[in-house]
Amino acid sequence: MTSDPATTRRTIQIALPSTGEAECEAVRESILSGWVTQGPKVAAFEKAFAELHGVKHALAVTSCTTGLHLGLAGLGIGPGDEVIVPAFTWVSTANVVLYCGATP
Repeated sequence: MTSDPATTRRTIQIALPSTGEAECEAVRESILSGWVTQGPKVAAFEKAFAELHGVKHALAVTSCTTGLHLGLAGLGIGPGDEVIVPAFTWVSTANVVLYCGATP
């Protein structure tokens, strides 16, 4: 019996994680310190990111969804606006547009 390519489900791999020992140790240190979503490592990251991009401030957020929402809000996207979103994406890409009152 052969499988029909039209009905066979396959996972489309978007990206392989590139996590090494240094990253694993940094996560371990953060968890053990009690500072997971705030604290000195986040502050250091924000400072380094701002310096890298030549800006005064940078803000780390907990998810891409939050980042997309803040970006749209910062641009003043709202009711009456239309935002083009890709067809192959995570649902939050369109959801944040709706959350702002705009049309994806």
